[in-house]
Formats: sequence, C-alpha cells, structure tokens
Amino acid sequence: MSVQTWTFIIVGLTFALYIGIAIWSRASSTKDFYVAGGGVSPLANGMATGADWMSAASFISMAGLISFMGYDGSVYLMGWTGGYVLLALLLAPYLRKFGKFTVPDFVGDRYYSQTARLVAVVCAIFVSFTYVAGQMRGVGVVFSRFLEVDITIGVLIGMAVVFFYAVLGGMKGITYTQVAQYVVLIFAYMVPAIFISLMVTDNPIPQLGFGGEVEPGVSLLQKLNGLHAELGFAEYTDGSKSMLDVFCITMALMVGTAGLPHVIIRFYTVPKVRDARISAGYALLCIAILYTTAPAVAAFARANLLDTVTDTPYAADAGTADRAAMPEWFRKYEDSGLLAWVDKNADGKVQYVAGAAFVGKPDFGDERGPVGQRMVLNPPTENENELYVDRDIMVLANPEIAGLPNWIIALVAAGALAAALSTAAGLLLVVSTAVSHDLLKRTLMPDISEKKELLAARIAAAFAVCIAGYFGINPPGFVAQVVAFAFGLAASTFFPAIILGIFSKRANREGVVAGMLAGLLFTGGYIVYFKFLGGSAEQWWFGISPEGIGTFGMLINFAVALGLGRFFPPPPEEVQAMVEEIRVPRGAGEAHTH
Repeated sequence: MSVQTWTFIIVGLTFALYIGIAIWSRASSTKDFYVAGGGVSPLANGMATGADWMSAASFISMAGLISFMGYDGSVYLMGWTGGYVLLALLLAPYLRKFGKFTVPDFVGDRYYSQTARLVAVVCAIFVSFTYVAGQMRGVGVVFSRFLEVDITIGVLIGMAVVFFYAVLGGMKGITYTQVAQYVVLIFAYMVPAIFISLMVTDNPIPQLGFGGEVEPGVSLLQKLNGLHAELGFAEYTDGSKSMLDVFCITMALMVGTAGLPHVIIRFYTVPKVRDARISAGYALLCIAILYTTAPAVAAFARANLLDTVTDTPYAADAGTADRAAMPEWFRKYEDSGLLAWVDKNADGKVQYVAGAAFVGKPDFGDERGPVGQRMVLNPPTENENELYVDRDIMVLANPEIAGLPNWIIALVAAGALAAALSTAAGLLLVVSTAVSHDLLKRTLMPDISEKKELLAARIAAAFAVCIAGYFGINPPGFVAQVVAFAFGLAASTFFPAIILGIFSKRANREGVVAGMLAGLLFTGGYIVYFKFLGGSAEQWWFGISPEGIGTFGMLINFAVALGLGRFFPPPPEEVQAMVEEIRVPRGAGEAHTH
C-alpha cells in the first residue's frame, strides 16, 4: 500500500481512539473539567504530562534543530529536560498541596490580589496562544505532506478533533486521551529510530548507535565532522555560542518549562501530594525516552541527507532538473515548499554546502522550466549552496530518506499529529480555565453557578479552538520567533512568583506584582528589539541572545520583588499560615480540595 493509504488507516484509527476515549471520559462537573476530578493515577498522569509537554516542536523540530546546529542544539535537550527536574523538586508537590485549579488561582490567593491574578491570567493566555498556534500549523503541515490535502483543510480537521475531546471531556477527557497519544507518539518516534540505528550502526539501541561505528574505526560523529568539513560547515561537534549564552539559554528554557501553566496544571489532577512527586518522576522518564533518542535521530538524519543528496545527479542534462529521476521523498517535500533546489552552476547535481541557498525562504510560484524545473522567483545569493532544507522535515523525511517501509512513514505522521494535538488540547484548557474560573468565577462573577461555570468553560474552549485554528491557517510571520518570547515570559514572570510564593513568607503582593511587570517589560523589550526591530547580534548584552535573556528577566523579577517588597507590609497572618501549611511535609496525606 502507498504511504497515503497507510496514513489514512493509521491516522484514522488513532483519531477514532481519541474520540472514543473522550466520549467515555466526558466531564460532568467543573472539577472533572479543570483537574479530571483529582483522581488520575501517577503513572497515567506521568504519561499524559509527557504527551502534554512533547509538542510538535519536540517531535518534529528538536531533532531538526540539533541536526543543523550540532553541539549548539544541546541547549534544548538540557533546558527542557532540566526544567522537569526543577519542576519535580521545587514546584509540583507544593502546588498540588495548595489544592487549587490553576496557576493564576495560586498567584491571586497567595498574593491576596486581584491585580496579581489578572496579570497571571494575561500571561497564561499569551503563552498558551503562542504555543497552540504553532501546534495547529504543525497539524496542517503534516496533513499537507502525508494526506496531500491543503494545509487549511488539515488545520480544520485538527480543530474538529481537538474541539471534540477538549470541549466535551475537559481535563478528564484530555488526560486519558493524552495517555493514548503518548503511546502513539513514542512508538512512532522509536520504531524508525531503531530501524535506522540498525541500518547505520548495526546497533538496535539508538542511544548507543549514536556513538557507534559506521565504518571500521570511524564513528558516526567522526563521519559527520568529516562531511561537514568537506562541505564548509562547522564541525558537528563544535559549538559557536559562548559559554555564557549557552548557560543563559539553558536556564531560561529550564525555568520557562517549570513556569509554563499547561505543564503545572497537570499536577492538580492526582489524588495526593505524594502522587504529584511520583507522577513528575514518571513524566521525566517518559520524556527522557524521546529526548535521549533525539540526538541520535538528528545525527542519523543529517548523515542520511548528506549521503543521499550531496553531488547526486538529478538532471536529464546540465541545468535542467529531471523530476522523475529524483527520489519520491525529494519531490514530495519540494512540492510542499519545505525543500527546494536551484541548479546555479548548471552541472545537473545538487550542491549542498555552507551558506544560505536563497534570499530568505524560497518563494516558488506555479512557473516551471522547460522540463519541469521549478523557477525561483527571488534571485539566489552569490554563494554556491543550491539546496534549501526546512529544518522541520528532518524527522518526518528521515524514514523516507532511509528507505523504510511505508507503514513506518505513516506511523511517523500519526506520531507527529499525536504530539501536536496533545499539547494543543492542554494549552486550550489553560485558556478555557483562565477565562471561566480565574476571570469569571474568581473576579467578575463570583456568584456564578457550577453549571454555568462549566458551560462558560466549554464556550471559552470552543472560542480558543477557533482562534488557534485561525492562527494555524494564517500564521503571523513571527510565530516561530515568539516561541523564545513565550519561554522568556514564563521564566521572567511565573517562575519567580511561584518560587517566592512557596518558599518566602515575607514575599508580598506589591513586590511580586512589580517584579512580574519588571521581568515582563525587560524580557519583552529585549526580545522585541532584537527579533522585530532590527537590533544586531553585536549589540547583545554580554553576548546573550534573545533566547537566553529570560534568565536576566528572572533575576530582575527576583531583585524587584525582594527589594521593593521590603518597603511594604508583610502578607497577612492567614497568608503566612497558608505558606507554612503548604511547606509541611505531609506527602502521604490528603491535599486540601478547592
């Protein structure tokens, strides 16, 4: 069977599974909708948390980034996995013991301030929409490539599935759906990795194959370094970033991870405080399976791409591309605009060397050359690179480049969709609860009934799905850049507020609200200037990139919150008693309920 047929079958079966689980586990109360009734087992919650966190960025993009960046890409591995260690040790059990539904709930009650609650609501909604737009776009790209439908149709299909199980099931439906999605995505990631590891290194364990020999006396990394040197790239195992920048990016990703609301809310779904700590451990294990495999997948993909494409003749005669002679995967990704070749020197071969292949992303119209060669509408640069490769195709195309069976290629598509949809659902629930619970119930309409609150949550989720779908179909040009802003925002606003809220009885509302705003303004201003207003890398403070400036924003937040707070009265006695109670080590006891 063809890849398309296999994709229809496997994706169709997984979607039917997700919808069936949503019907079985539909929410009947606000507690079901917000925190799955607080009765999820630690193992199930750990798997759901893994699926919630491992988005399309983790499944599709991370290995692609490492594949192109080499050593510098390790910051994503260290930051995102390190964030979970931080979360498990410093935040999860204490927030679970607090017993509320949302992060803005914690911030508002701990700092006895509606202003603090509203700032947290705005931050939660902004971070969530930043991520969910990317997830819906990822769904559209996968459908576009593997089902050969328009990206808009792909996004609409994804919207319909997420709408069904997020709006109907709430956190209860999302949790058990995410357990199934974790199984699908980890199976889809590991199966091709194991096959390719066997093919390249004769070792079925990708993590070990990563350091194995591809030729007698030549390791995979040595081969990649040699290929990179021949083509003019920096060595794969060398890094170009300064140690300070690497540290700041890793720290920003870590504290940003630990401050993301859609991750933190998962620890409210388990029965006891002890279960929150155990489920964090399970989540880290579930995440580590993929994250320790990603460097191997990146190296295999890079080696396969260089071996397959470099200097391979794909022309009927000099300067004219013969599309029929190209591998099918090459043609498919060229059609999708994620890969492009312009034969600059008319030698009939793909020349892939260091340097940008085109001015900006290739812009192809419907014009064709005399034998089907795509004509580039913007002029190529003067360097010799003829190939444009979108980093996001490395994981998706890797099984095709390696010549694996069609069912494995279709399985990867199903895994990518599971990763995107699971994270999208968790983020949409954060938006829904921020509106219905924190904005309506706790601020504007305190007397609203539970039935009306549940209805408001579902309506908010429906609106959120529609807005996310719109941004998936019509993504603003800066969506990819705003990912750095989202992490910086979480690091410089939520993380200090939560840490001080748990570990400092003296932290008060004036200091913390001012600290959150200071962190937000500094981090946002730095990233907006360098990402959108034309600031150059030579102007970076101490050589710290916009991706790492959230670390400075976090330090400013802490300094303002602790310094300014000294000029205002300490929190009321009942708030200090609540902080003391949160920290009492009663891990096996029942948590306070909302």
